[in-house]
Formats: sequence, C-alpha cells, structure tokens
Amino acid sequence: MDIKTASSLHRLRLVSAPEAVSFLLLLVCSVLKRTTEFNAVPVMGAIHGVLFILYVLFWLDAWNRTKWNAKTAAIYFVLSVLPFGGFVAERKLKRAADDEVIAARARREGKVNA
Repeated sequence: MDIKTASSLHRLRLVSAPEAVSFLLLLVCSVLKRTTEFNAVPVMGAIHGVLFILYVLFWLDAWNRTKWNAKTAAIYFVLSVLPFGGFVAERKLKRAADDEVIAARARREGKVNA
C-alpha cells in the first residue's frame, strides 16, 4: 500500500468516529427540541452536516485509491448513515490498517511473499 492510499484510509478513519458522535448528538438534540425548550438542532445539524460531507469526500477518495469492490464501498457508505455505523467503520479501518502494517513488516523481513 502506498502512502497516499494509507493517508486516504487514515483520513476516513479519523472522521468516522466524530461523525458518528455528531449524529448521535443530533438525535439527542432532536428529542430534546420536541420535549423541552432546548433547541441545539441548528448548531448540531451544521456540525454533523460538515462532518458527514467530510466523511463522504474521504470515502470517495478511499474508494478511488483502494479500488474497493462495490460491496465494500457500499458497506462503508451505509455505515455512515447508521447511528453507530461510524464506530464500526473506524474499527474496521483500524483493523485493516493494522493488518497491512503486519503484512508489510513480514514482507520486509522476507517471511511471506504477499
């Protein structure tokens, strides 16, 4: 994996968890708006909107660089619209990055030919 591909996956991973948190906070703010006088939906909506757009842009970049098949790309996109999906995406991306580091070390040491 080249550095640009690794960077695009890292960016996607970094924005996944904050996007998930902002989505959950937006849901909480929506409930509070309906049940109390507290209305933070405009602020949380804007924050979540920016993070979601960043997630989609980083997802497109990662899809382009990694050459994911349509199923893998669709899974990462669907995870962006599920309430806890960003956490799952971050964990899957971290696991894939760790596996790539292990494989690179093994190739460098000449233990595998992968």
